[in-house]
Amino acid sequence: MRIDWDVPITMDDGVVLRADVFRPIEPGMYPALVSYGPYGKGLAFQEGYKTAWEIMARDHPDAVAGSSNKYQNWEVVDPEKWVPDGYVCVRVDSRGAGRSPGYLDHNNARENRDFYNCIEWAAVQPWSSGRVGLNGISYYASSQWRAAALQPPHLTAICVWEGWVDYYRDSVRHGGIACTFRKHWQDMQVKTVQHGRGERGPKSRVTGELVCGPETLSEEELARNRADMWAGVLEHPLANDDYYRQRTADLSKVTVPLLSAANWGGQGLHPRGNFEGFMRAASQEKWLEVHGGSHWAPFYTDYGVKLQKRFFDYFLKGLQNGWDRQPRVLLQVRHPGEKFVERHENEWPLARTQWTKFYLDAREKRLATAPMSGNAMLTYDMMGDGVTFWMPAIDRETEITGPSALKLFISSSTADADFFIVLRVYDPNGQEVLFQGALDPKTPVAQGWLRASHRKLDPKLSLPYRPYHTHDEKQPLTPGEVYELDIEIWPTCIVVPPGYRVALTIRGKDYEHDGAPASLSNMKNPMRGCGPFVHDDPTDRPPEIFSGKVTLHVGPQYPAHVLLPIIPPKQ
Repeated sequence: MRIDWDVPITMDDGVVLRADVFRPIEPGMYPALVSYGPYGKGLAFQEGYKTAWEIMARDHPDAVAGSSNKYQNWEVVDPEKWVPDGYVCVRVDSRGAGRSPGYLDHNNARENRDFYNCIEWAAVQPWSSGRVGLNGISYYASSQWRAAALQPPHLTAICVWEGWVDYYRDSVRHGGIACTFRKHWQDMQVKTVQHGRGERGPKSRVTGELVCGPETLSEEELARNRADMWAGVLEHPLANDDYYRQRTADLSKVTVPLLSAANWGGQGLHPRGNFEGFMRAASQEKWLEVHGGSHWAPFYTDYGVKLQKRFFDYFLKGLQNGWDRQPRVLLQVRHPGEKFVERHENEWPLARTQWTKFYLDAREKRLATAPMSGNAMLTYDMMGDGVTFWMPAIDRETEITGPSALKLFISSSTADADFFIVLRVYDPNGQEVLFQGALDPKTPVAQGWLRASHRKLDPKLSLPYRPYHTHDEKQPLTPGEVYELDIEIWPTCIVVPPGYRVALTIRGKDYEHDGAPASLSNMKNPMRGCGPFVHDDPTDRPPEIFSGKVTLHVGPQYPAHVLLPIIPPKQ
């Protein structure tokens, strides 16, 4: 293939971004796959994300087969697997990152406009057919929603592989509670490749050029050239301002054909966006795929690449390959032991879902099919292990697939309370069944979050199975008074075998399993069941407020229950 390094792309404000362009040797006009992001186009996957690469190569040898892997780069396509099939791959270093100068401010309106400009630039190059697609994981996926909402004229189709939509609800403030992932992410994955690190940054294995540009700035100069993401999160506790609006896609304006690929194990960042994007985007031609496994590997496997190519071959090349007959939903249905069974569906949530209420029994700590006969209370320490409610061992295989919702009636000893909800499965020996998450190798079935002072619902967007909170005002609690809460539990999938038990834990801090923590080279904190998506910042969770006691109120007057999506077999 032909490679053009560091191609200049001039933005509307005069800043010149840099891109690497991988294209076929044979002259012609080809569709382009464009990615735009901050991880440094010159940094080898194997070097910047060493443990992630090693895990992928070990567990998914097909992901690294058929390529020299010389041009592999974190979370974007391998050009050696795309260019021979008649695609041009364009990798752009985002403003302020890698070889592109400028002020580094993630996910904001300026970045969105830059991405728009890069799409339109690619469409008018001499090698371009004028059809542009977007593909990539995570940062390179979430940015697609916002770029598509700007409606670039030449944008033809997008493949959003594990990409959040709503910066507030999906990413930085789960249920209103600040998630510290962004603080550590900026330190570990962004500052290390900021434009201007120069000689203090890495060198490209392929070109020998400095990944972060030719000039070397002081740490003080670098700090002045980037926004402090964590400060932004703390300074904006509510969702109703421009800070979040410009970082959240208007799905009503996303009209291009799309493939949204979610990960059951991505609780804490991306999957909510993939499901919401599929459900709410205005696109008439849209598909949903859901898989398990790690955050990065499935994208590069034969399964992932084949699926992506069928989608893009149809929309970017016009090949009549049957994609128009592809069922709108493709699920890898999860079973214990990391077993997945492929199944096609036609909608999400599934039309045949049996939405089933399981009521909290405070006396027996059970999940029952009917409310308790009398009212009761159950109190727990916010900073303790909370309380767990159990179903009896099930007598036949039961599938839970879809979003869930929890209704609680609570009182607090303080003016607020955080709720961390964990949906769990236990085997007949009483051992919790944990699953490979997107980042953490041991995660529970599903999680949900809500800060009680953020309980206000949006009546237009709320659904019985997916409460939607406005996060536009804080409503403090009066200690001792009873309040009704509706808590969203992110979509999940598990086929529970006979003899197993389903449990629901309500607690006031992040879930942790009993085993040894795991780690990745690009993550700062050890992972104990939530991956890096934890909520432990004392500024956001001052102990005088969030170390009190919560009382759950249940019974006929307070019909607290969890609504689960039970899936009957297909007829």
